[in-house]
Amino acid sequence: MKTGVRLLVVFLVVLSFSCNNKEQNFTKESSTQSMEEFNEIERVEPLNWWVGFKNKNLQLLVKHPNISKATPKINYEGVTISEVHKADSPNYLFIDLIINETAKAGKFNIEFTFQNGDKKQQTYELKSRAKDLHNYAGFNSSDVIYLITPDRFANGDPSNDINENLLEKSINRDDDYARHGGDIKGITNHLDYIHDMGFTAIWPCPLLTNDMPQASYHGYAMTNFYEIDPRFGTLDEYLELSSKMSKKGMKLIMDQVANHCGLNHWWMKDLPFKDWVNHQDNFEKNKDVWDNKNIIKSNHVRTSNQDIYASKKDKKEMTDGWFVSAMPDLNQRNPFMAKYIIQNSIWWIETANLGGIRQDTYPYSDKDFMSTWAGAIMHEYPNFSIVGEEWSYNPLLIGYWQNGANNKDGYNSNLKSPMDFAMQRNIVEALNEEEAWDKGLAKMYEGLANDFHYAKPKDIMIFPDNHDMSRIFTQLKGDLVNTKMAVSYILTLPRIPQIYYGTEVLMGDFEKPGDHGLVRSDFPGGWEGDTVNAFTGNGLTNEQKEMQSYVKKLLNYRKSSKAIHEGKTIHFAPQNKTYLLLRRFGEEVVVHIINKNDTPFQLELDRFEEIGLKGKTLKNIITGETFVWDDVLELKEKGSLILTTKI
Repeated sequence: MKTGVRLLVVFLVVLSFSCNNKEQNFTKESSTQSMEEFNEIERVEPLNWWVGFKNKNLQLLVKHPNISKATPKINYEGVTISEVHKADSPNYLFIDLIINETAKAGKFNIEFTFQNGDKKQQTYELKSRAKDLHNYAGFNSSDVIYLITPDRFANGDPSNDINENLLEKSINRDDDYARHGGDIKGITNHLDYIHDMGFTAIWPCPLLTNDMPQASYHGYAMTNFYEIDPRFGTLDEYLELSSKMSKKGMKLIMDQVANHCGLNHWWMKDLPFKDWVNHQDNFEKNKDVWDNKNIIKSNHVRTSNQDIYASKKDKKEMTDGWFVSAMPDLNQRNPFMAKYIIQNSIWWIETANLGGIRQDTYPYSDKDFMSTWAGAIMHEYPNFSIVGEEWSYNPLLIGYWQNGANNKDGYNSNLKSPMDFAMQRNIVEALNEEEAWDKGLAKMYEGLANDFHYAKPKDIMIFPDNHDMSRIFTQLKGDLVNTKMAVSYILTLPRIPQIYYGTEVLMGDFEKPGDHGLVRSDFPGGWEGDTVNAFTGNGLTNEQKEMQSYVKKLLNYRKSSKAIHEGKTIHFAPQNKTYLLLRRFGEEVVVHIINKNDTPFQLELDRFEEIGLKGKTLKNIITGETFVWDDVLELKEKGSLILTTKI
């Protein structure tokens, strides 16, 4: 070959190689960085998704005028459309995707071609998961959860108090049912207080958009399941709260609602299917004059979920009936609604690095769906935690909902934690009543004895009060000693404790006991100009300071107490107005003695010989005083005595 020809061949090979590389690089970049992004579709939910889930299926809800006349197309490696579903409304499509192992994180465009040839595009993103599924650790019996009504805790950003795009546009702290201005920043700004008090997890009541004309502050009538209410802040502020909590070793629990939405939810103006909400025909027929007179209400017969004799009518009225006219009851038997709710929960876990979910009104939804919902979450996050609200005073009903329960009907809820309303009532009655063989402390003892029924007692959530009931200080008639006994007993039980904000400073609702607006009063010091500040202690009464210090000492001891977290439990039947509960793990023993005697009492210790403490030195967790466990313990005053062998 001549030299000139050889050089020409080499040049052409190099040029060809270079052009091929450029083409390959362009193709790679066009699927990630250099692609043109579009936002031409009204709504696509979930807002994004992730690669690397066990479940490879994703269903997109697409809403756009006459979108049912369009054919969707996706050209992205590892993502395929398996099926497209039309709804009853022409303005929806539900697109089933398969995201297989080859799919990489990145953005791609979904192209919609209409019958008339028009095309619209929407950019969608698959993200990389921030951490391994096993690292999503839920709350457990080592935690103490601080329950907050965000609108009433602290106003960290007054500039977001009013949003002109939403229906309720006013702030009025003198009205118990108006918005007061508390927000996410208010919680974030006071994380040090919450952490230093000894709480390890925070459960804020719902923070999603509640575009309702009145009483929108509570959050339980959601009008957008993918949006933080701008009066509470932004998604970035919610993620900042989660991040700062994680750095302090704290867990963020999200309050979710599968049973209902708000009447002004965007889909109520154009429902996708004829059975998207329960009793939809009744709603459509009466929506122009809609009020509580027109709704078909729930009968609230929650026992119909377990009752082997329950009629089909009672069961249907329970699950399908609406609470109030402002809260449409969602039909989880519709498979598209079911997937929507499940995916929404997973989206928030992954987006906000959640440490748990609290599910509102648990027994009101379709119970088979709730098992599927919880099972889908626990499948992806095996170390996660969910607590469900079952407001029942019957341990048989509470136990039914816990994962692992030996239910005769074979039902398995997949739910880790039901809520112990039964024990809460036992505690209040025990401390309010005079002692008798079947009253007073006997109710606490017998209540705890019911633990034989539960699959895993230490995973049940216990509380002195919450946002839906009269505050514990009010329930106990303003008695400081009884309130301290209730809280300390709860914090030493084999349970997951939850404390409502303000319990530590004796907030009450004495003027109108049980009134929701008053129960959810403002936390003192959360607003500029407050004359009393519980965060700093300024203006608190001596009783309030005493309670706050008491709770703080007990919570901070509890943080590192294996005996309380997972120890063996022994208790002795009440005698002489006293009741002893013991928790033991290895060498650590915690003894909790409740004494209802108004005058000094000599407690003979021989009766407790089996616990093996004779001759051992124990310390009072609250005062730091020590004494040797011998023959007699003098109980100088009414109240709780909490002792530990950890000196």
